Amino acid sequence: TGLAVAWRCAQRGMRVVVRDPAPGSGASGVAAGMLAPVAEAYFGERELTGLLVASAARWPGFAAELTAASGVDLGYRTEGTLVVGLTGDDLAEARRLWAYQQELGLAITPLRPGQLRDREPLLAPRVRGGAWAPGDHQVDPRRLVDALRVAAERAGVTIVPEPVRQLSDVDRQGPVVVAAGCATAGLTGLPVRPVKGQLLRLRTPDGAAPGFRHVIRGYVDGQQVYLVPRADGEVVVGATVEERADRQVTADAVLRLLRAAVELVPGLAEYELVEAAAGLRPGTPDNAPALGPLPGRPEVVVAAGHHRHGIVLTPLTADLITDLISTGVPDPQLAAFRPDRFTTDRIVEGQPWS
Repeated sequence: TGLAVAWRCAQRGMRVVVRDPAPGSGASGVAAGMLAPVAEAYFGERELTGLLVASAARWPGFAAELTAASGVDLGYRTEGTLVVGLTGDDLAEARRLWAYQQELGLAITPLRPGQLRDREPLLAPRVRGGAWAPGDHQVDPRRLVDALRVAAERAGVTIVPEPVRQLSDVDRQGPVVVAAGCATAGLTGLPVRPVKGQLLRLRTPDGAAPGFRHVIRGYVDGQQVYLVPRADGEVVVGATVEERADRQVTADAVLRLLRAAVELVPGLAEYELVEAAAGLRPGTPDNAPALGPLPGRPEVVVAAGHHRHGIVLTPLTADLITDLISTGVPDPQLAAFRPDRFTTDRIVEGQPWS
């Protein structure tokens, strides 16, 4: 998020300095890269879903522009996502959510088992049914970070490999954007907490592309799992959701993720296990990001707390924050996500931030 904001600001002629000892080494480095406004549309999060849909719509143009600016292939793929249920109970749970998503007007089409296997023959025969979300795409987050770093530096951004311990340490000659993931809490006092996620990276035995093309999100005996295939032979399997702040990889998580993945696609049992990793998502009390001026500090703009949605929200977050810095007037899309919703010191509606 920080690199994307920096790139967009530099494109508008601003002088930009990024302070970060290792850009992209936080949640981005272990994210799976699903661009999933439909499959990630959950009960009680209508405003957030609207933000996800709006940002996902910007991804095709954003990916093309960033690839041209950086020369880096992002691994952006548009085959869509299959959401499947292994058992009858799993399918019933999934159908509840599909019904809600369809009520919102989102594109998700139920499929019978035979239709699923027509799309992905490697799916296990036990799979009871599923649905297709054609608008849910994917990108490789590690390539994305590399591309943003290259594009930002080519646009004139200076990257200083130093941490910021407190905002008073920043030599400020203009607005300061805090896009520090879980570290945002210490810098701003906002309730951004770490939510641990563990995931695995597998690789095909021969290094060829995996035998399935779609992202597969599965309900497996009550557990949710996702499988993200990459053209270079990698498959990302994830992810746990734990209210913990450590980065330890546990045997239990590896076992549960592998078991669920192999239940859906049995052939994965022959893949090489090349990485097991844990990262910390920056979560907020309502699971939505904090976007806008810091209460009481209008010169400080927050772009953090994206939780599960940091990758899909990258283009829209960058555009909205850059517009805010450029014009001083918040876009209406920021209204539901202002940082002051967590405080009693609310900013007056429609009032410029500086």
